[in-house]
Formats: sequence, C-alpha cells, structure tokens
Amino acid sequence: MNNRAVPQRYGKLSITLHWLMLALFVGVYGCIEIKGLLPRGHALKGMFLGLHSLFGLAIFALVWVRLLARLKPSPPILPRPPGWQIGMSHLTHLALYGLMIATPILAWLMLGAGDKPIPYFGFVLPAPVSVDPALARQFKDWHELIGSAGYWLIGLHAAAGLFHHYWVGDNTLKRILPGQRPE
Repeated sequence: MNNRAVPQRYGKLSITLHWLMLALFVGVYGCIEIKGLLPRGHALKGMFLGLHSLFGLAIFALVWVRLLARLKPSPPILPRPPGWQIGMSHLTHLALYGLMIATPILAWLMLGAGDKPIPYFGFVLPAPVSVDPALARQFKDWHELIGSAGYWLIGLHAAAGLFHHYWVGDNTLKRILPGQRPE
C-alpha cells in the first residue's frame, strides 16, 4: 500500500513545460504577426518565418514530452469543481494538444506539397507528400484556420485559470504556477 500524500501541485517538469510552451506560442504567434505587418519583400520577413517554423517545431517536439508527463496523475482541484467544468477542461486540453500536434504536421504537409524544403539545424526534413500546389493551398488553409483557433483556445485556457483563481478561489492556477511552495 502506498502511503504517499497526493501532491497538491504539478511536478517541476510539467510546470516547466507548461510555461515553456506558452513562451513558444508567444514566439510562434508573435513572429507570424510581425511577418504579416512587414511590407512585401522586406528583408526580415524570411527571418520571422524561419523563427515561426523553429518555434513550431519545438512545440511539436515538446508536446510529446508533455503527453508523457501527463501520464502521472494530476493534483486535484480543491474544492472540486462541478462536473461540467471538469468536462470543459478536458475538452479544452484535448483541443490544445490537437493544436500542438496538428498545426506543425499541417505545416510540414503544406511545405512538402509546395516543394519547399524544411531546414532544421543543418539537415532538411523529407517531404511527406508529393508536390501538389493545390494540395499545398489546402494544407495552408487548414494550418491557418487551426492556428487562428489557437488564439481563442489559449485565451480560453488563460481566462479559465484566472476565473478559477480570482472568482472561484480554488487551486486550479496555483497547481501550475512556478516558484510556489507545496501546500
């Protein structure tokens, strides 16, 4: 029988990955927004697109580590929220993980179908599909649609954490904040 107390906070790995992912999302979205503001042909457009891709690939690599870390039981929310809130939380997290997996895959498919190499630290990722400009446009549309939905998902996730912290007064946000002492 295990007499260990149930942890009240996520482990250091989960906390670090959570906030690192936020920083990478700020990078992904910030770079693509800045690129969009620059005039056509501007010398920095390529740099921001490259950084956007690099941050996106980092998200894709780290999401698998996050999923492995989630195999460990989550600390309970105290006091326990209503079942519908727990269900919405699970759906939102599922959508966020879908965003972190599908968006980079769609980018890879888009670039492959568009006959654009994906350089990554000195080597080129192989194209997963044959060259097809019409298919590349479809992948681009899906990539942008899901990416745009990501703004709303991330905003909803952040708003829910703040709602629970300031309005409900439970430990939802405290469980994932860095630098907090165990309760």
